[in-house]
Amino acid sequence: MSQTITIAPITRIEGHASIAIQLDDAGNVQDSKVHIMSLRGFEKFVEGKPAEELPRIVNRICGICPWQHHLASNKAVDRCFGVTPPPAGRKLRELMQTISHAEDKLLHFFFLAAADFVIGPDSDYAVRNVIGIARANPELARKVVQMRYMAKMMLEKFAGKAIHPIAGVVGGFSKPLLEAERKEFLAKMHQLLDFALFTIDFAKTEIFPKYLDTITSLGAIKTGFIGTVDDDGALDLYDGKIRLMKPDMSFIEFDSQDYADYIGEHVEPYSYGKLPYARCWNEGFSLDLAEPRGIYRSNCLARVNVADKMATPRAQAELEEFREKFGRPAQATLLYHWARLIEEVYACEHAIELLEDPEITDTNIRAKVEPKAGRGVGCLEAPRGTLIHDYATDENGLITRANMIVGTTHNLGPINMSVNQAARSLIKNGEISEGTLNRIEMAVRAYDP
Repeated sequence: MSQTITIAPITRIEGHASIAIQLDDAGNVQDSKVHIMSLRGFEKFVEGKPAEELPRIVNRICGICPWQHHLASNKAVDRCFGVTPPPAGRKLRELMQTISHAEDKLLHFFFLAAADFVIGPDSDYAVRNVIGIARANPELARKVVQMRYMAKMMLEKFAGKAIHPIAGVVGGFSKPLLEAERKEFLAKMHQLLDFALFTIDFAKTEIFPKYLDTITSLGAIKTGFIGTVDDDGALDLYDGKIRLMKPDMSFIEFDSQDYADYIGEHVEPYSYGKLPYARCWNEGFSLDLAEPRGIYRSNCLARVNVADKMATPRAQAELEEFREKFGRPAQATLLYHWARLIEEVYACEHAIELLEDPEITDTNIRAKVEPKAGRGVGCLEAPRGTLIHDYATDENGLITRANMIVGTTHNLGPINMSVNQAARSLIKNGEISEGTLNRIEMAVRAYDP
């Protein structure tokens, strides 16, 4: 008889979701769905609020990447009010954004994803976790915790809060960076860069080679990609143009203010999450594995695919090696893990560049702001993808409308496709094991939703 296999909750992800796998009478996969039931209320309950309050409200959307929501919101209100932050204020925002990226990637790789590779995808779930990793390699575990803690405390020491920050303000930043702080942070970022280089080398030699067949096949789908690039086509996590690339590598670029001309938002009854798609491809929306329409992916694999290059030397060397092995665009879903470590190297290098810029300690960090009617879109790259905050204000500077496309949201359609592909390839004739179900979860974890 037909039956439904439910995985609830999906483990080791930074949110809440479940998977429903429908089997036919022969025990083969008929369909599968990923259910996202998180409340999407911020777009409504910020209406009527003073716009300058939003950066302190929307950072509650996520406790893992609050800096990105905080800064995207500040950028959106800047545009509503027609203000440009001074160079030092902008660079301090970008520094906070970059350090938080470096910390976040360590969190995902070691705490959430690595157990599948270090302990093994078929091992007992009681030990297939970060505690199991700590027992298997206590010295590495101590180093990981030390490095992540150091990055978090850099944010907290300077900005007052590591989670749900309030340091960014409309028109710039709330406090300057002192020279003593700059020197301290620079030394710590060099430590983080050394660890980032160790981590990617460790993964390339000790982890990924053992699982190349799984990496290149599990949850594999073919889609387009989205990411942000600078004027030279290099990856830019804080600012730039949005690049939307088809699977054949043809692409268009556009200013974030015009995103609605290029990106549509679809809704399915089985999920509270919106499913964005490429409206500009004129293909409509479909999650058909054989012929998807309008589907693209975000996050680190998407960013290293759409970018022509990395703007820092060590990250560029890693990107060249990656492309030599997997081509461009790389489509294998589990390559998100590899791409994430390339971005970890980039984030550390770029933070060092910012800290070596003498302008970052300038005390002119905030422009004068006058509330007024306007529309503004703030966009940057959150760890999970291109983050868009779109606000409109009235003549008193109160929010009249808000729309947000969160980084993970871009990937909700592709996550469904990857789960469907994984389930269909792994479940045959009703034979299901704990390892099989974990591998299906691995297809989700790769996206770090």
